[in-house]
Amino acid sequence: MSVDLSGLLERLRAVPAYQSLRGDLGSRTRGRGCLRLPRSARAPVAAALACDLRRPVALLVPRPDRMLVLAEELPAWAPGLQVLPFPDPGPLFYERAPWGPRALRQRVVTLAALTEADQPGATPGVPTTRVILAPARSLMTRTLSRRDFLANARTLRPATSIRLDHLLDLLVGTGYGPASLVTEPGQFSRRGGLLDLWPPAEALPVRLELFGDEIESLRSFDPATQRSTADRLDVRLTPAREGLPRLRRPEWDEWLPASVGEPQAEGERLGEYFLPWSNPRSAGLLDFLPKDAIVLFDDRLGVEDAISELEEQSVALRAEMLARKELDAEAPLPYVTLTEMREVLEDRLHIDMGMLAGEDELGWDLAESFSPGPRFGGQLRAVLELFDAERHEHAQTVVVSRQAQRLAELWSEAGHGQAVLEQLPAEMAPGDLHFMQGALAEGWRLETAEREHVNLLTDAEIFGWARPQPRPRAVRRAASPEAFYSDLAPGDWVVHVDYGIGRFAGLVERTLDDLRREFLLIEFADGDQLFVPVHQADRVTRYVGVEGATPTASRLGTQEWERTKSRAHEAVAEVARDLLELYARRMTVVGHAFPPDSTWQHELEASFPYIETEDQLAALRAVKADMERLRPMDRLICGDVGYGKTEVALRAAFKAVMDGRQVAILVPTTVLAQQHFNTFRQRLAAFPVAVDMLSRFRSRAEADGILKRLGRGEVDILIGTHRLLQKDVRFKDLGLVVIDEEQRFGVTDKENLKQLRTEVDVLTLTATPIPRTLYLALTGARDISNINTPPEERLPINTHVGPYDARLVRQAVLREMDRGGQVFFVHNRVQTIESMHARL
Repeated sequence: MSVDLSGLLERLRAVPAYQSLRGDLGSRTRGRGCLRLPRSARAPVAAALACDLRRPVALLVPRPDRMLVLAEELPAWAPGLQVLPFPDPGPLFYERAPWGPRALRQRVVTLAALTEADQPGATPGVPTTRVILAPARSLMTRTLSRRDFLANARTLRPATSIRLDHLLDLLVGTGYGPASLVTEPGQFSRRGGLLDLWPPAEALPVRLELFGDEIESLRSFDPATQRSTADRLDVRLTPAREGLPRLRRPEWDEWLPASVGEPQAEGERLGEYFLPWSNPRSAGLLDFLPKDAIVLFDDRLGVEDAISELEEQSVALRAEMLARKELDAEAPLPYVTLTEMREVLEDRLHIDMGMLAGEDELGWDLAESFSPGPRFGGQLRAVLELFDAERHEHAQTVVVSRQAQRLAELWSEAGHGQAVLEQLPAEMAPGDLHFMQGALAEGWRLETAEREHVNLLTDAEIFGWARPQPRPRAVRRAASPEAFYSDLAPGDWVVHVDYGIGRFAGLVERTLDDLRREFLLIEFADGDQLFVPVHQADRVTRYVGVEGATPTASRLGTQEWERTKSRAHEAVAEVARDLLELYARRMTVVGHAFPPDSTWQHELEASFPYIETEDQLAALRAVKADMERLRPMDRLICGDVGYGKTEVALRAAFKAVMDGRQVAILVPTTVLAQQHFNTFRQRLAAFPVAVDMLSRFRSRAEADGILKRLGRGEVDILIGTHRLLQKDVRFKDLGLVVIDEEQRFGVTDKENLKQLRTEVDVLTLTATPIPRTLYLALTGARDISNINTPPEERLPINTHVGPYDARLVRQAVLREMDRGGQVFFVHNRVQTIESMHARL
């Protein structure tokens, strides 16, 4: 997050209650207290304490999603603050599965930062202000001891002597893997007198140049180009993982699954599974915190409840494994219990920032200075009225939003110019209003002095929801043309342009003119075979037909394939005549030109809770340009499920309604109609737009009432299935038709759709266009917009395939529940779905 809110921390520091809190904590190293802060105030208070007290702060949260939010927000409050997440490793306790590589690296980075001051040979310096973030499961996970971590770390400097064989043994024993080229953290590579390695805590890998046993130079290098970038004075070589191979014992292999082929290799892969054996008394992360660290609970009750729930699950799983003799009865617990955690915290200063009631040793009244901000639910006129009222009351207001530019434009249209800032000014005058581009989970109102206050507004208050953070996405690469042929498998149906439909039987070699040549073998009806030279493979294409239908193989030596092609030519010509007539009428018919975007259009688009992709914006620009022309629009929007086609249609529909025209949304199924109805009604709730639905979910009386209001013009947007195409559905002034998945409508429905296209603007949405629709778009007969970019918050899908295993299902469900997520369980039989529900 590039937004800089450090100026607001200065306002917090001026609050007497905060000054009292800072003074009390400055001289304490143990004790227990409670702040009772609203959730939105906890990040700035934690950042201020870490910076002002110059002491490490461990902020403990119940769930990983809360950790991710705080990891994004804390740097915005204090740009110089070092934020170190300590993530959940992934597997359940007792689950024999490797830890995720990203989580493993980040955990090592955090442990390395917490031990750098104790490393022999470390250079003394100014204490680093840092906040360590840990969810409940991560807090419970046992790890290696602080002593073992330090004993297996080294500081390397130029002009010092090392034994290369000892250094290589250390790398292997501390979890580094050999590689030909170092491209990822945790790898090393030796080439003569050069040793490349990448400690997990380093941003770039390091190259050691050796002369005998002496380090001549240390240089960072770019892993992409392998070229050196800068000289280094030193590098700290820390373990690459928590389960160190050099601490592993052979007798632990007996507790690996019986199916394991090579215990040695599997034991190294599951190195972290054996951490409780190597350090059974570990208190996890708490062992690594310095003595003067302050432990803050984001919500102590929530953290303790999460730990208790995880303990219950782990006790049940341990009992199952003992019964199946998969675990030694003397095996240590792989987690820190709630009782152990409380005992460790007795010797530390720990403060609950949440709303937990109860008697505490320490207490402050800082919570009285914070109050929740007002909620507007997307009603931007009320937001602008608040800005004006707060300006007259000389209150300071800061707006942090993904839509800051749009909000600033709306404020300018009201007669007040204001630019969007990246950093707040050092001094804020009374009545100041500042817009900042960014995202926070929630805002607040802070009373700084008597009758003085500061407002922090976010998307949560303005629009009614928090906006997601952008995530890095993978770059799509186009497949090579040869990929089509490499994907053909024996048995696939193919079409030869001259001979017809046959079955691909593989690649074969034959001798022709004393030369061995390769051919594609295609089998036709009656056992006939055709050998196609590889250099003529362009005459063969994969057969594309109705899904699930098996084509009929052509007969060689007959006119059957020629007759088939002739019939296809005639059908194409007939379709071409119809289309030529249709689109000729469209070019001569004068349609309705919609006006440019209104103020309400800007407000609706500013309330969109996600980040538009470039493809979405391009499609929106094209649709609006079409609607503002006199020629009727006929545009096809292609995009995968969840890529934002509905939002394009919604904005187009709103544009039509703002000009007094009605909109029909035509969908193929009742369930999809209900989905669209809910989406449109929610997004347009702040505007006087009447949205209704016509489907089998409506009774006859309700449907009759909707049709009467539709004819009187009292329904602006009507969503429905093919019922909208019946003759009794009469619009007063129809201006736009949106068709979702046109290819799923019947022939009769499509004939009715043809007539619509000559009269009104038509927008078609599809994820899988039929060949004819796609062909018309590609040849220019219909306009097309492609949305190929997934939304920024969409994560890649990880797929695991295997036989049904009740224990595996249980572990997967529990892991997702611990994460605070959702689980969809798809069952393949209606008859037994109730029994599966009971089993789950």
